[in-house]
Amino acid sequence: MRYAALLRGVNVGGHGRLPMAELRTLLEGLGYRDVATYLQSGQAVLATEEPDEDAVAARIRDALTKHLGAEIDVMVRGHDYLRAVLDDCPFPAGQGPGTQFHVAYASAALDPSRFEAIDPTAFEPERFALGDRHIYFWLPDGIGRSKLATKAVGRRILGQDTWVTVRNWNTAVKLADLTTEH
Repeated sequence: MRYAALLRGVNVGGHGRLPMAELRTLLEGLGYRDVATYLQSGQAVLATEEPDEDAVAARIRDALTKHLGAEIDVMVRGHDYLRAVLDDCPFPAGQGPGTQFHVAYASAALDPSRFEAIDPTAFEPERFALGDRHIYFWLPDGIGRSKLATKAVGRRILGQDTWVTVRNWNTAVKLADLTTEH
């Protein structure tokens, strides 16, 4: 199976420094095949026979903790899931700059009732929509200044045990492509 490993908070704003060559070496050392990284922001693709995404994520997280001396959140998702996220997007993501559309991949299933606290009209023209383990965002001014994205991914909405890692649409598309079986 081919997976994307999404690392949270790596190489963002000078924090969580991890050269991608080091990440590739670490993943290959764990026995993963066909390892590649994409950009410098903490995503890798790999092949393994292990069918359990959480087990792969835990193994990578443990190795990163030993290597870096700090815990890095790791999420692993397979091609079918990544492709479904793209196919199910309620926004016209292919019709605008990929930097306006974002996907926040969640570590656990989302509880839609928690998002009822968000008044969508208070954040217009920004919009969001929920998936099962992800949130779609349309942010015409980008994510950097988005009050909607900040509120939707906060602990009060997500809960204490759920975290997200966000990728723009261009990266989401590329990860689905890179995890296609050869």
